[in-house]
Amino acid sequence: MREAELSAVARLFTDAVHALAAGHYDVAQRHAWAPRAPDLAQWRERLRGRTVLVAVAESRDLRGFIAYQDDGHIDMLFVAPAAARSGVATRLCACAEAALADAGVSVLRTEASLVARPFFAQRGFAVVAEEHAVRGGVTLRRFAMRKALA
Repeated sequence: MREAELSAVARLFTDAVHALAAGHYDVAQRHAWAPRAPDLAQWRERLRGRTVLVAVAESRDLRGFIAYQDDGHIDMLFVAPAAARSGVATRLCACAEAALADAGVSVLRTEASLVARPFFAQRGFAVVAEEHAVRGGVTLRRFAMRKALA
């Protein structure tokens, strides 16, 4: 990700949460998780120290992104609503997994939302624990998941 893409990444995240998570989280939860006016300074800080890969269409429209840390933590994986179920998340995750495996990481971990849990399970991640994260005083159910790399 380039600095110039930060605003598009924050906007994609917000759009994805509000559109794709609507069947799993209520309006208050989605607003707490992804405020409609993203704070770019907070985004810049959140992504500091993470590798962020972006997927773009030929038109240069952002289709998705993944943010991960060198220790194997996949912090964020989001796809634009228009690109959902098109293989974007699969390709992003595969790229991150390959890079982390090449770096010698043996275990991947993530905190998956209700929406993302089936995706990560299909990729070989197992639930370690159910969690309840609090954002803006609102509780969100999620799952700590892990995957051993070969």
